[in-house]
Amino acid sequence: QVQLVESGGGLVQAGGSLRLSCAASGRTFSSYAMGWFRQAPGKEREFVAAITWSGGSTYYAEPVKGRFTISRDNAKNTVYLQMNSLKPEDTAVYYCAATPKNYGLRYGGQYDYWGQGTQVTVSS
Repeated sequence: QVQLVESGGGLVQAGGSLRLSCAASGRTFSSYAMGWFRQAPGKEREFVAAITWSGGSTYYAEPVKGRFTISRDNAKNTVYLQMNSLKPEDTAVYYCAATPKNYGLRYGGQYDYWGQGTQVTVSS
């Protein structure tokens, strides 16, 4: 069982930055690939970024590529999402998720555990 708690969301102006954190419980964090997803009002949940067990590979959705960076610190059981050059269309609830699988990380169905989400609002 893995419990995930996101933090770091908030209100920011367009062009600004935020760093989201996701703290995981348990002693086997390094055995889980981690992903970030988001859901805007009236829209379906969408993939944002993912990172493999060791952090050796990362994946990004096209709309965030070059602006967002996912990273992890296995010693701290934490995954991060650094978001730069934020746009109003980035406004959403952001969720982190964990999976023991190390493939298919763009698909929400691959993930077994989800956090409660943190709100990110980007004003124009």
